[in-house]
Amino acid sequence: MPVIRDVEYGFQGKRFSRRQMARMFGMFAAGAAAVPVFSEAALARISEQEITGGQPLPSDVVRIDANENPLGPCKEGLEAIARISPYGGRYSPFDDEVTLRQTVADIEGVDPKYISLFAGSSDPLFRLTCAFTSPTRSWVMADPGYGGGAPAHIGSKVVRVPLKADYSHDVAGMLKADPQAGAYYICNPNNPSGTTTPVKDIEYLVANKPKGSIVIVDEAYIHFRENMESARALVLAEKDVVILRTFSKVYGMAGIRSGFAMARPDLLETIGPWADGTLPITGVACATASLKARHVVAERRAINTRIRGDVFEFLEKRKVKYIPSVTNFFMLDAGRPWVEFAKAMAQQKVMVGRLWPVWPTMVRVSVGTQDDMNRFKDAFDRVMA
Repeated sequence: MPVIRDVEYGFQGKRFSRRQMARMFGMFAAGAAAVPVFSEAALARISEQEITGGQPLPSDVVRIDANENPLGPCKEGLEAIARISPYGGRYSPFDDEVTLRQTVADIEGVDPKYISLFAGSSDPLFRLTCAFTSPTRSWVMADPGYGGGAPAHIGSKVVRVPLKADYSHDVAGMLKADPQAGAYYICNPNNPSGTTTPVKDIEYLVANKPKGSIVIVDEAYIHFRENMESARALVLAEKDVVILRTFSKVYGMAGIRSGFAMARPDLLETIGPWADGTLPITGVACATASLKARHVVAERRAINTRIRGDVFEFLEKRKVKYIPSVTNFFMLDAGRPWVEFAKAMAQQKVMVGRLWPVWPTMVRVSVGTQDDMNRFKDAFDRVMA
């Protein structure tokens, strides 16, 4: 059961009414099932249930619905997993987390105390929603955007602001929508649009946000665009910014779990109490080895760019509207309700991604292997015919 510290003043020193606190404790008393954590895996499984009616997927299905990397961990990462596995009876047999934290810090150019390790980036994202939102301070995000927003079980609300015409975050609109929000969330590149927001816009948001709030920059997909600028400079400048990264995407570790948050130490301390932060030792070892294998990102980015470009050419020839993503996924307009298209594709043994209500006919498709995408193209032609 979650532990609440300083409950008289609620979360992060924010005072709650007795009615609000009673409601929250009622939810907590109902057990962990009452506390939803929206991860990419969970959301993808929910969509699969809607598409398949709960029936098991055939073994030869093409799964391009969850932004997974079909290449899996790199060779160096797999070797590291093999070496560490015999020590699985220990939580951290060789202070492995210390090594990973130092490796991340060296690459990012920050002090290790600015890095907290987590099992992916959905974990710290959920903790941040708990720490910085309340019944009076909302979670502001893009529409469409990633995740479920602020947790309803603590009475928080979500404010969704449409993307701009170029599919970047409307930071001025986000500030206007709630000038007193607790957290402003920017996924950059954005999920599901696969598009980017200039760092200068994020700087504007940070400069004009209310006191006591934070800006969260989720950089899960940053490696898929060459020379993409990170918001790291804002962390180095001691701003109220938390950057999230995961090894699930370009490094192919979605099922192994590793990631980190980068921020001022006092901000990282705020999200520590929300759960046990222990990482699997296999994830720690694989992440460390993957970071040290400096060729991995460029090689995988090139593979993804080539396959994605091939699919875009396919869609353009068929005059299908799509959003020109820079990531390992993209949105296409199926011209019909999402679930109809997804079910038709599933009948062709191709699973495509989920719904964002603001775009009811748009479908997110992950970039798989070339063989995966060839099967996608064949299925697409049959379904659209």
